[in-house]
Amino acid sequence: MVKTRKSSQIIAKILLTTLVALIIAACGGGGGGGSDDGGDDGGGDPGDSTGTGSISGRLIVPSYVVTDSDVNDVDTNWVPNHPAGNAQSVPNPVNIGGYVNVAGTGVAGNSFNSGDQDDYYLASLTAGQTLLLNIGDLDNADLDLFLFDTNGNQVDSSIGVDKFESIVVPADGQYYINVYAYSGASNYLLSVGLTPASALPPGALRLSDDFVPGDVLAKFNDNTTLQARAVDPAMSQFNFPQGNGNSIGVQKLTLNNNRVSVAAKSVSASGLNERDQLKFDTLMAIKQLKGRSDVEFAEPNYMVQPTAVPNDEYYNLQWHYNLINLPQTWDVTTGSSNVIVAVIDTGILFNHPDTPARLVYGYDFISSTDISGDGDGIDNNPEDVGDSVQAGTSSSFHGTHVAGTVAANTNNSIGVAGVAWNVSVMPIRVLGVGGGSTYDVAQGILYSAGLSNDSGTVPAQRADIINMSLGGGSANETSQNAITAARNAGVIIIAAAGNENTSQLSYPASYPGVVSVSAVDLNRQRAPYSNYGTEVDIAAPGGDTQADLNGDGYADGVLSTIADDSQSPQQYVYTFYQGTSMASPHVAGVAALMKSVYSDLTPAIFDSMLSGGELTTDIGTAGRDDLYGYGLIDAFKAVQAAQQRGGGTTPTDPTLSVNPRTLNFSSTLQSATLYVEALGGDIGTVTVSENIAWLSVSAGQVDASGLGTYTLTVDRTGLAPATYSGVVQVVSGVSTVNVDVIMQVSDTTISGDAGRHYVLLINNDTNDGTTPPQVAVEAEGSNAYYSFSGVPAGNYILVAGSDMDMDNLICDAGESCGAYPTLSQPSVITIGSSSLSNLDFTTSFEYQSPTGSNATETDLPVMIYPRESTE
Repeated sequence: MVKTRKSSQIIAKILLTTLVALIIAACGGGGGGGSDDGGDDGGGDPGDSTGTGSISGRLIVPSYVVTDSDVNDVDTNWVPNHPAGNAQSVPNPVNIGGYVNVAGTGVAGNSFNSGDQDDYYLASLTAGQTLLLNIGDLDNADLDLFLFDTNGNQVDSSIGVDKFESIVVPADGQYYINVYAYSGASNYLLSVGLTPASALPPGALRLSDDFVPGDVLAKFNDNTTLQARAVDPAMSQFNFPQGNGNSIGVQKLTLNNNRVSVAAKSVSASGLNERDQLKFDTLMAIKQLKGRSDVEFAEPNYMVQPTAVPNDEYYNLQWHYNLINLPQTWDVTTGSSNVIVAVIDTGILFNHPDTPARLVYGYDFISSTDISGDGDGIDNNPEDVGDSVQAGTSSSFHGTHVAGTVAANTNNSIGVAGVAWNVSVMPIRVLGVGGGSTYDVAQGILYSAGLSNDSGTVPAQRADIINMSLGGGSANETSQNAITAARNAGVIIIAAAGNENTSQLSYPASYPGVVSVSAVDLNRQRAPYSNYGTEVDIAAPGGDTQADLNGDGYADGVLSTIADDSQSPQQYVYTFYQGTSMASPHVAGVAALMKSVYSDLTPAIFDSMLSGGELTTDIGTAGRDDLYGYGLIDAFKAVQAAQQRGGGTTPTDPTLSVNPRTLNFSSTLQSATLYVEALGGDIGTVTVSENIAWLSVSAGQVDASGLGTYTLTVDRTGLAPATYSGVVQVVSGVSTVNVDVIMQVSDTTISGDAGRHYVLLINNDTNDGTTPPQVAVEAEGSNAYYSFSGVPAGNYILVAGSDMDMDNLICDAGESCGAYPTLSQPSVITIGSSSLSNLDFTTSFEYQSPTGSNATETDLPVMIYPRESTE
């Protein structure tokens, strides 16, 4: 798809989705950031096929992004950040993209000969924060993570051999963070934030972990006897157990006095105490064993204690569930398998480990072989075969992301949780390469409702709820008739309001009989891309990937399931998307929970409960408003109301609900809102207090019991540059909730720095670059301007990325990447002889996403596209 900056013959590894789309001139814009600044929206004259044009805009970098100052790219201003005395100062929280290598490894560049084995960062950290190192090229490198105090003493280390290393900060203070190349060369992404320790990926070997010093548990995969191993010189540091072993083949080895004591890597000569030195040597011995071909696994002998942590490893990154009071709801119901949600979208990945556990037969209604991607028309297999149109790019797998939010396989110790994880999901495939058609979507609606359709068959049991995270085109009778028929059959239909930041009606969300869902961010404010207007019925979390309000080191997107098929074999992964696409399945999932406790729930009853305020928290103007409809979906309130409608009661104790649970006052944020609510009954009088000199709490709209909104405001006057932390305590008659707060004070204005970028304008028809094939830009803050002139008329894709490892490929794992209008929604730009300006887009060390549209001004069927936001 996209040529590299140095060779027009190599395809760039750009991990973005290209349901190539949105020919801007034909659609009248609508994807360029949701801005109302009156600038050129990227439109051109699609009929102009002669002459040349120009194109310009800015790269925008989020403030929490920083780049390693000594990457391998020879065109960068190389400033060593090693040894520790040259440490690079960074803000907190922060995402750092970097590169390290052992001398003679990697690609020829700044550090190939000399090596760049250490990157040091100086940061002011707070207790409980987490450092997460994501290694870009695990096949060719082993990177470790160290934490030192400012005296050079090792505080902790993570020295495993897996893709992630992680450390939990033990106390407030200034620290050196060290990324170390144990072997090889690799890009990396280092996230510093408020991620709960329980949400960290497994596999790290941490000095701070509680294990028996000197003990190593190992399982060997060959038939060599333990006695033979005991006399192996390479094993001389271990004492082997007596006898022939045990039934599971795991042996407890112990380090002996012959061990090679490994001097703990340190920024100074300061060593560890005797016990910690033995622990460090134990971990290094395990690391060495893991590199042996005859070792199946090696691990510490961990101490165990009674504990309770969330089952799904990334659940604590799903801030959007706490925002709508789902954890309390799950004490009432996690859904019934008799309830079916139809996800009308791109299909589903059946083999993803977190695909909903309860799938019912769906259908593939893509009738055109031009866009089906599977070589045929409609069939009974809704497997998502991908929608990428360029080699080396990843598909959106939009339907799998949506289905994961509805009902991801939960309590399976991996991945993410779903809203209603025990309900059934019916995957309906209507979106292929470039979108889908009105007619195909209508057939999917009819099938889902158990009504006659072009497949000649109907499901054994119709769906109870339909989710449509898609949109495009104008109102039409075909769609309206299908929706009316499905609603009359008893199906609740929910759709995404759209992501064009407009009040213009968007379909199918604006049809009568459809529940239209707008999107909010972590702070319950309308997301900057979300549509609004007279037909919006309800709001739900859609995220904002330009923000990190809770300071967990990740963009505030909605986390769910996808795959990366840019290489073979495809990898099943998880990613943060943003958009009303992500908001809609939250509402669909809650509707499924309601149906699970109230089997007589109908579309009319749902509408009545919604308009009566039984399902939402009113977050806008009192009553219905055009931004949030009747308010933010409240799962607990909705399920409780449904249960009462069915004659039951909610069997749960009154609960204190506080959102958000963590707050990050970055250098430019002055205030934030705290929401305090009671769930399930009377919780007594609530008090909100703090003992933080730089933070004040004032009541907003609060009732006599202290429930409502509170404004938290920071005062940085007289404070030295540093990261400060504190706790806001919310006390009720039933429980106490602590809200962790961090605040950044900087002596300079902090702006993001994603490093040197190469902006590429690629002909979408020929894969050729323009002349010049790219322009170089220092991607710092929001004033990184790029421009191309003399561009031949045609259709183009605009992308940008860094090349930290100097392999002539932008957007490798660990490198910053962006596309116009967004990485989640790259679009085709039609260039004629006019000048296109203000084509601004964001670049950062983030994740991938979906898509756009390809509508034309013809009498062809209206095209429908996955709803995904502008960033």
